[in-house]
Amino acid sequence: MISLTSPIRTRAHNWPAGAKLLSLCVATAVLFAIKDVPAQVLVFALVIALYTIPGRDFLAAGFRQLRLLWPFVLIVGLWHLWTGEFALGASVVLRMLSAVGLANLVTMTTRLSDMIDVVKAVTVPLRWFGLSSRVLEFAIALVIRLTPVLVERGGQLSQSWKARSRKAPNWRIILPFTVLALDDADYVAEALRARGGFNTKEDT
Repeated sequence: MISLTSPIRTRAHNWPAGAKLLSLCVATAVLFAIKDVPAQVLVFALVIALYTIPGRDFLAAGFRQLRLLWPFVLIVGLWHLWTGEFALGASVVLRMLSAVGLANLVTMTTRLSDMIDVVKAVTVPLRWFGLSSRVLEFAIALVIRLTPVLVERGGQLSQSWKARSRKAPNWRIILPFTVLALDDADYVAEALRARGGFNTKEDT
């Protein structure tokens, strides 16, 4: 498992993780409040500009991590083409790309440990009721760290498909991808059980 934090240093790497996560929440709320398609296009162009400022390598790395969105973009786009709601479909796609792009930008410029520290600070009220926040912290860490593993699994399946067929990979790789993801989840669960798992109560 690897971290999604970019090794290419930017000014944003030095910004507080809490401020970046709060800004992401505000930006996402604003995105859902915007209904105008031209405004959504402008926001998406701004997101691309934020990726471009650190340089070509940073931009390429960011786009590689966002490639996993293409099935969702395709499904949403085809559905709204079929229903004839072109403007709504464009707005949904642009909003999704902008929101995930901003989230990915925060992830690329923030260390995982810093984000976990923010979660730990936010979940302090749970400890007042004797609950532990470690499960939530660990779950967030797993999601962030396992994402590139799942992307790599999907790439391997696509390569296997191309080696056996002249057609482009299609929906038939979804089932083996799901099986691989469940298998990885089973291994992680076994590793957690072998180490004692987690308590839902805060240690005293």
